[in-house]
Amino acid sequence: MFLVPVNRNLSDLSRSLDRFFDDSFFGDNRDAGSAALRSPALDVSESETAYTVKLDMPGVAKDAVKINIDGRRISIDAEQRKEDERKDGERVIYRERTVSRFSRSFTLPQEISQSDSSANLDHGVLTLKLAKRAASAASQLAVS
Repeated sequence: MFLVPVNRNLSDLSRSLDRFFDDSFFGDNRDAGSAALRSPALDVSESETAYTVKLDMPGVAKDAVKINIDGRRISIDAEQRKEDERKDGERVIYRERTVSRFSRSFTLPQEISQSDSSANLDHGVLTLKLAKRAASAASQLAVS
């Protein structure tokens, strides 16, 4: 029987169900070369000029992260590579750590200026500073 606490909000329930299936509860039927797809947890905060987004991406290298900004839509993709740490004469007895792919897309209330935005990956946390696109100044159209 699967019990869900009553005080948990709907997004926590959704995340729990996602992780339930991400963790291959029913057995690991993936090929050795395929990657487990994960949807990283994120926090979004807003100031007058920018959005700050933080995502958990443990074990991901900076060069493996791809961020796409299309107006208000943000897409983040990354892949955690598994290092083969075997030394001569060693054999693997048990392995749980696999290649994981992180993917997350979301839409913000206001368009983003890509040229004024920045990204930083530190200690497994990706921090995006997404500058809001300034509203265009009102102009008049001349009648000819």
